[in-house]
Amino acid sequence: PEEALQHPRWKMGKKITIDSATLMNKGFEVIEAHHLFGLPHQCIDVVIHPQSIVHSIVEFNDRSCIAQLSVPDMKGPIAYALTYPHRIDNVIDGLSLHEIGTLTFKKPKKISFPCLWYAYQALEAGGTMPSVLNAANEVAVSSFLKGIIRFTDIPVIIKKTMEEHTVRPDMELHAVIEADQWARKTAERKMKTL
Repeated sequence: PEEALQHPRWKMGKKITIDSATLMNKGFEVIEAHHLFGLPHQCIDVVIHPQSIVHSIVEFNDRSCIAQLSVPDMKGPIAYALTYPHRIDNVIDGLSLHEIGTLTFKKPKKISFPCLWYAYQALEAGGTMPSVLNAANEVAVSSFLKGIIRFTDIPVIIKKTMEEHTVRPDMELHAVIEADQWARKTAERKMKTL
């Protein structure tokens, strides 16, 4: 667990650091973007950007893009969330494109980051499946942090839990809670078969 908790750019809690390492955090952001902006999952793309300077890019119908860039520091987004629609002066250091030089982007490979693709599958399945994805991930990451399972077991547990779930289209709170509880028990059971 200690090696996986060494994030090169951000200081975060243990759970989000592991979600970052598996790209599950990006998978959750894909699901959020779908629900917040009404975008089909096919229109939401994830790229790996090692410098952590470009935080989002929106592509318009004419194929032009607008990007949000800043130094990797959560003080900026937090300040903006607290003061929206206003912005506070000098919350974070300025961005020098001259010092950065080059920005690189890579497409994540399914074999390297299966959790990201499970998030897309959960979104496509809809209904209770995103709740199952989240619960199975929470159980797997918690078990990894306790040293019970290996890092590579995280996506295995998520996949096996999702495969066993029968999706309910009902999005009422009780259905989501039931799916969450079912997934936690199932993920615990799947861990015992590793």
